[in-house]
Amino acid sequence: MNALQRDERARDAGLLFLRVSGGLFLLWVHGLPKLLDFSAQLQLIEDPFHLGSHLTLMLAIFAEVVCPLLIVAGVLARLACVPILFVLLVALLVVHPQWSVAEGQFGWLLLILFATVFIAGPGRLALNVRLPGVLRYV
Repeated sequence: MNALQRDERARDAGLLFLRVSGGLFLLWVHGLPKLLDFSAQLQLIEDPFHLGSHLTLMLAIFAEVVCPLLIVAGVLARLACVPILFVLLVALLVVHPQWSVAEGQFGWLLLILFATVFIAGPGRLALNVRLPGVLRYV
């Protein structure tokens, strides 16, 4: 194995680690609590676009449960990053604009992580490599 092959394998392993750790972290810390305690979360969730707390919570659950699972699997990973990035930007810039960088550091780090997956893609250690045509690159 030459140096180029080792670099490619290391890059793919790094993207796999980034996808799995970031996706599971978002799912565990934000997604599952919303999903498992839906009725209590209805009382707590912010509704910055006045869609209603039920719809807003459903959209947040989609972004924080379904999308991380797709990213972990490496299926439509770039597309799955879009709702997550949107929710993070809304939380940081609309819901909590008063937060300093230190107060919002967790959100900013997640934004960096999922923007990286969006830019770089899931790597070759993903299920998307089995998809046909353009779906392989989304």
